[in-house]
Amino acid sequence: MSSARLPGTPRLLRALNDRAALELLLTRGPLTRAQLGELTGLSKVTASQLVERLEERGLVARVGEQAGGRGPNAQMYAVVPSTAYVVGVEAGPAHVVAGVADITGNIVGRTDVSIGDGDDPVKVVHAAVVEAAGAAGAPIDRIRRIVLGTPGLVDPKSGEITFAWDLPRWHRGLLTALRDDLDRPVMFENDVNLAAIAEQHSGAAIGAQDFVLVWLDRGVGTAVVLGGRLHRGSVGAAGEIGYLPVAGTQVSRDASRRSKSGFRALVDAVAVRQIAKTHGFKATGAADAVRAAIAAGTAGSPFLDELARRISLGVASVGLVLDPELVVLAGEIGQAGGADLAQRVQHEVAAIAVVSPRVVPTEVASEPVLNGAILTGLDAVREEVFGSTA
Repeated sequence: MSSARLPGTPRLLRALNDRAALELLLTRGPLTRAQLGELTGLSKVTASQLVERLEERGLVARVGEQAGGRGPNAQMYAVVPSTAYVVGVEAGPAHVVAGVADITGNIVGRTDVSIGDGDDPVKVVHAAVVEAAGAAGAPIDRIRRIVLGTPGLVDPKSGEITFAWDLPRWHRGLLTALRDDLDRPVMFENDVNLAAIAEQHSGAAIGAQDFVLVWLDRGVGTAVVLGGRLHRGSVGAAGEIGYLPVAGTQVSRDASRRSKSGFRALVDAVAVRQIAKTHGFKATGAADAVRAAIAAGTAGSPFLDELARRISLGVASVGLVLDPELVVLAGEIGQAGGADLAQRVQHEVAAIAVVSPRVVPTEVASEPVLNGAILTGLDAVREEVFGSTA
């Protein structure tokens, strides 16, 4: 090792130890200096110096005492929640939902802003972020990242929205406009990709390295995770299975227009309501129809079988290309179908293809896109804040 690198070595080790301690405090809760030393393998003296550094930086604080043994009670330490905040935003055609989380991951503020015809998206997002921050008591200057989940394509290189037919006023140039307006780091991500991140963190895909999330709702899409990481494709179109040409459906020659064609014509909310009506289930919404069919027992089986056969066409196509270990059915329809629909899809895929991935329903109970946006922001912000302890 050259002498030029020696002076930096203790600093690097301190930074690594500090990061490890902060992660332990996040995952294990309040800890004493002795417990941090034991868990990190550091001596008592080194662990004490570590805690003092983090206290001086305002990253950790004393939150109580632990009684036991001889001598004075041991001080307990925890990460200071207000060190930094992130904002997750879910954008839809009718409203924008924003949630604020502190650096520990607790959601401390939330708001829902309606979108009217012709509303400027910059003003709508600005209002949502400011209202959510106000509800959280979070100073704007402590918001370190804003992540917006949006339908359509997000260019992996530029980060810009390139195509979102559900949000016609959301376009190229919007990312820069939002960054200038909010004076905060802002990023876009596809909404289904964010739902997959939530599933990977706290849902049915925990521990899965290769999986596909199939979103069945007003729109249809998939998120692809390979080797534990999202696969977006060269232009952000990986997973846009709604446009998959399927025999028996219309094939549009202009994908940028809102045409009823491809795989989505078989399984989106409109199609599911039509199938349900044919089988005698006249619920207002597609998810309600699926739930009604499941509640009907054997009387609902013909409807569910037909729906599963349609879904399996898309799942089998993706499966034959990627051969994932797991497929998660999400969105309102996938969630409503639960294990009953998932098992039917798994059986159909195994019958028509040489792959047989395990098919399961989502286990993220609510707002997967918003939760995925917050998780994405937290990953980036913790890296910035905790990584700068040197």
